[in-house]
Amino acid sequence: MVIDKIRKINHEEENIPSFNASDMLVGKWVKCDACKEILYKEEVHENLGVCPTCGKHFRLSARRRIKQIADEGSFIEIAKGIKTKDPLKFEGYVKKLELLEEKTQIEEAVTVGICKICEQETVLCVMDGNFLMGSMGSAVGEKITIAIEEAICKKIPLVIFCVSGGARMQEGIISLMQMAKTSSALAKLNEEKLLYISVLTDPTTGGVTASFAMLGDIIISEPNALIGFAGPRVIEQTIGQTLPEGFQRAEFLLDHGFIDMIVERKNMKETLGKILKWHKKS
Repeated sequence: MVIDKIRKINHEEENIPSFNASDMLVGKWVKCDACKEILYKEEVHENLGVCPTCGKHFRLSARRRIKQIADEGSFIEIAKGIKTKDPLKFEGYVKKLELLEEKTQIEEAVTVGICKICEQETVLCVMDGNFLMGSMGSAVGEKITIAIEEAICKKIPLVIFCVSGGARMQEGIISLMQMAKTSSALAKLNEEKLLYISVLTDPTTGGVTASFAMLGDIIISEPNALIGFAGPRVIEQTIGQTLPEGFQRAEFLLDHGFIDMIVERKNMKETLGKILKWHKKS
């Protein structure tokens, strides 16, 4: 199978498009850590970042996610130019942020804007795991809060795609404060009776899970996404029990009522569009 793919490349080398470093690892091949199959990246990209063999959903950059979800040409980015001030003067932190910004071509771990999803005007926030694993610092909290306030101002729904390792350690208590900040803004959104859809992708953990990620009116997840607060080892040591198989995976959480539905990536835009239309009619 691999030999056939190599032969295909030899014939089509000139037609292979270039991919941004933030979209996938450097190179023309990627190994699926679920089925262990060696995959040609162009084939994975054409399949919306999903393994064509086993259906594993690879992590996406914010750029590719927006392209898949927003109607073509409709996304207008807001809250630009918001960057952390490095409140703790953490050694090497600013330099690392600068390198990541250059590599990923995004300012922070979340991109927010106004767009249309199936012709329904929506405020869309997309977190990017390529930027410090989507960790939430002061800039991320501010961007998401601005997006929520924009939804309130325009009286339109809010959709957030979450992927995160949690609160950003380089900003200490400042990053933890973003949990209360974003949750407070969402409380105001709820008072205005506006719809908030939270979409959980792999992984969604830590302070993001403990705040805005789990506050959606409707909570959707991609298949087999890792969702939780603390790691399984910490939980086992705390409660003194062995955790069940599949604990903290989307399917387990759906069975236990923590999320509302699991939606494959190929159906995500259509599903969001239907929910937004139903809400508008109601």
